[in-house]
Amino acid sequence: MNGKIVGVVILISALIAGAGLYYLQIYGFYEAVAEEEVTLVSLNTDAPEPILFDSFQAIDAESSPIRYRACFTTTQSLAFLTESYVLIDGAEPRNAPDWFDCFDAAAIGAEITAGTALTFMGAKNVHYGVDRIVAITDDGRGYVWHELNDCGEKAYDGTVVGEECPVLPEATQ
Repeated sequence: MNGKIVGVVILISALIAGAGLYYLQIYGFYEAVAEEEVTLVSLNTDAPEPILFDSFQAIDAESSPIRYRACFTTTQSLAFLTESYVLIDGAEPRNAPDWFDCFDAAAIGAEITAGTALTFMGAKNVHYGVDRIVAITDDGRGYVWHELNDCGEKAYDGTVVGEECPVLPEATQ
């Protein structure tokens, strides 16, 4: 009889821990972003400049610098944007939680592959080793996510960072 009680307690504890872990990963750490801004890196100044946008929604989490996701619309044409701002190749959107339904990474990736969406550099090093990527479709829908740059990949996998990267910030204690 004692073995059954211990087994039930272990099973219930495992279910509670699993449910808690699921909640924390999918919902718990994310917060809505109050600051509304969409920027693209200018070809002329190599600095981020704000663009016109509407219907902005964004989420972020302090637990990771690559959890940022945003959706917006813009009236600026892709022709104007490509002449004014830095395009990037090879960017792939990261998955967002299912409940953030405006950001579908698979659909955005398909549009990028099909050529109906272009990816731009939104900002360099928004966090150490993390760049902000902006994808804009030909019908004016826009999506934003964070992606590790070369320095970030080196810093997080333990490779020697090198001189071309900014100084790694000191860990706070």
